[in-house]
Amino acid sequence: MRASDSVRIGVLPLGSVCTVFICGIFAVAISAAQMNVVLRWDAAALQGVRDAKLGAPMAARALAIVHTCMYDASAAYDERAVGSQLRGALRRPASERTEANKQRAISYAAYRALVDVLPVDTESVYKPLMRELGYDPNDNSTDIETPTGIGNVVCAAVLEFRHHDKSNQLGDMPRVESAGTGNGPLGVYGDWSGYRAINPPATVPVHFPFVKPVNPDHWQPLTYTDATGNLVLQMFVGAQWCFVTPFALEKGDELRAAVEPGPAKFGSDEYQQQADELIALSANLTDRQKMIAEYWSDGPDIEQPPGHWMRFAQFISERDHHTLDDDVKMFFALSNAMMDAGIAAWDAKRTYDSVRPLTAVAILYNGKKIRAWGGPGKGTVEMDGSEWRPYQLATSPTPPFPEYVSGHSTYSAAAARILELWTGSEHFGHSVTLPAGSSQIEPGVTPRQPVVLKWETFDAAANEAGMSRRYGGIHFARADLAGRKLGALVADRAWEMSRSYFNGTVVGAAPQVAAGN
Repeated sequence: MRASDSVRIGVLPLGSVCTVFICGIFAVAISAAQMNVVLRWDAAALQGVRDAKLGAPMAARALAIVHTCMYDASAAYDERAVGSQLRGALRRPASERTEANKQRAISYAAYRALVDVLPVDTESVYKPLMRELGYDPNDNSTDIETPTGIGNVVCAAVLEFRHHDKSNQLGDMPRVESAGTGNGPLGVYGDWSGYRAINPPATVPVHFPFVKPVNPDHWQPLTYTDATGNLVLQMFVGAQWCFVTPFALEKGDELRAAVEPGPAKFGSDEYQQQADELIALSANLTDRQKMIAEYWSDGPDIEQPPGHWMRFAQFISERDHHTLDDDVKMFFALSNAMMDAGIAAWDAKRTYDSVRPLTAVAILYNGKKIRAWGGPGKGTVEMDGSEWRPYQLATSPTPPFPEYVSGHSTYSAAAARILELWTGSEHFGHSVTLPAGSSQIEPGVTPRQPVVLKWETFDAAANEAGMSRRYGGIHFARADLAGRKLGALVADRAWEMSRSYFNGTVVGAAPQVAAGN
């Protein structure tokens, strides 16, 4: 198999192949027989993320929970490693540390986690995979002298902890008193914290009049028609995420000083310059830049940035001939680093509540002529500045949350750093080929020739991911660069915490979160 091979994504039979190494809108499939159970359950989790259509921070948390449950189950059969919740209390004797026992315990833990955090694919993906592996999904044993009981018990402990981490996964958190009706009904992952947008929503597309924001420094929600023909009114997805309990950080704001002083302010030279930069990029987009923007877009119909990097980790597993123990630890460190990256990034988004480029350009150039990308297949055209749009699908013109910092940059820098620390090298050596005419925004037109994206180092991939959001008109340079810095810092914390679990040297009791807080 060549990493640069590419085919259209499809849902493939679990019994024959699994969709691994899906990157952006292209995929490579490998035989299920070549995959250990960690990789198979990770592939199942990514299918669940795609089908659940979660926001990026929710997806990162779900993946972290699944891989934490798998790791905690495996730790019971490790000589030194301790789990995140029950620590060394479940350690089994050396005679029981077999591959078969580990595979069973890991599979039950993964299955229970997925049914809880990504239930949409329980019947279609998770139960069939359990049965294919030879396990009974209805076996709820809690006998900790058996692998089945180990998997079920450790997962229950992780879920009990995470159900009270302030993410509001269960939709059972009370609103803060000042929240009023807030962002609408709470429900699953609803915002209990009382965020309210300062600016009234603006309408998209451009034939509606431009709604000038009350405050040009702050995020303006959008109203537009989505791919299903429904009218969308944006709300801040994950407004409460700054309060979620992290893995290695003390709190979401712990590294906020790394992204200070925040975004450029309205009236400053930089506010104008950053808008000019994006207009210039828009006017001169090459096919390669367009495909970079699309490849890394990773919206809710795919697997979000955290899922993209999980697929890169699958490539590393194959490249480096990982054992089961290798994968359970690498994915544990990677997924928890990305969960913390989302918490830290969303702390900055909530704190600065900053304006998106679409709004800022309209503010600065309403009634003025600019030259920029004019829409699918139109190339560069002259337009009124209020008509400028990012290089994005019209049915998803810009993400539903504030701009600063870039989530893509933060997730990607964190993941790249973890993979570098895990492998002990900067070398990545991965590539994808994007066929001619494969653009979703300009189908059949872009690119005119196949585009090869190749990354010799993990940093090169992460930096391209960050830059892709500028090509796509989603982020300003400062948000991209601050996100890269923040992600690397988060990863260093997560790596040290992960190693303390692997080495059995973690200090203190298992973390506790009071129910309902």
